[in-house]
Amino acid sequence: MNLQILDQLLQNEPQFRQKQVYQAIFDRLLNDWEQATNLSKQLRDQLQQQFPLTLNSHIFSSKIDRTIKALITFEDNLAIETVLMRSQRGRNTVCVSTQIGCPLECSFCATGNMGLKRNLTDWEIATQVLLFARLLKKENDTINNVVFMGMGEPFLNYDNVLQSIKVLNNKDGLRLGARKFSISTCGITEGIDRLANEPLEINLAISLHAPNDQLRSKIMKINNQYPINKILSSVNIYIAKTNRKVMFEYLLLKGVNDSVENARQLAKLMNHKLYMVNLIRYNPTQGFMASNQMTIDQFKKILEKEGIEVTQRYSFGQDIQAACGQLAINS
Repeated sequence: MNLQILDQLLQNEPQFRQKQVYQAIFDRLLNDWEQATNLSKQLRDQLQQQFPLTLNSHIFSSKIDRTIKALITFEDNLAIETVLMRSQRGRNTVCVSTQIGCPLECSFCATGNMGLKRNLTDWEIATQVLLFARLLKKENDTINNVVFMGMGEPFLNYDNVLQSIKVLNNKDGLRLGARKFSISTCGITEGIDRLANEPLEINLAISLHAPNDQLRSKIMKINNQYPINKILSSVNIYIAKTNRKVMFEYLLLKGVNDSVENARQLAKLMNHKLYMVNLIRYNPTQGFMASNQMTIDQFKKILEKEGIEVTQRYSFGQDIQAACGQLAINS
């Protein structure tokens, strides 16, 4: 499915007909144009041929929580994974991928081992959300949030990521509010700078994972190009322009970045009223070990004592390799 093709198909149609088509896709969430009986048979046939609604996907359901992972294969036979996380509080969050693979080679992330195959198009990104919206509709439920935290680095595919958000935010799309979107970056400062000037109020998250450059460079090669001070400089400009809180994600690796000294260094680094820290327990992928809960609690208390806003992220879908850092095409 390609939105440019759809727009070309509809260019000679009246505006109300274009609206009906978009409602069929995003509001009625149809998966077959034959169900769109308010459209002419000729138009339905055209759409069926050139803009089919079927998605080549395979679904995996967690046995320990209600997480669902989908493997989506595109026309070039390349595939991505995307995840629906369902909390007990009724929040349904889609974790979308932005690239097939990832070029960054972070040592703790399974996706990095794949290398980069290509960027996803705006429509390939949007269809991940559409797939889960269709599934939830069967239960009279809806998507609440979309996080760009799946496979790939979103700011290395900036234009398609932003366009996908505009499609999903559109009044003729899924009508998801801009504040329901969060983009996580390893610190691509050009992307942070561009996002600061966007009219949409999109949330920003930084994958930090270390409190100093020496340690961060060991586990994240990209730090050699985007060191911590450079990232924080861009983040502070973003905050000055948007007055929006920024989340710093910190993956706790046993014996690597979870010491008392690491916590104290991080507390000094995060001394800003619009910074918040999200602690993440490591999900087994690349040979590291997860910090135990006692260590995590101690780390968290040190940050809190210094006045840092801090939360701990719950891991969804570990048993189906759907948790943070586990996405890779090995299903």
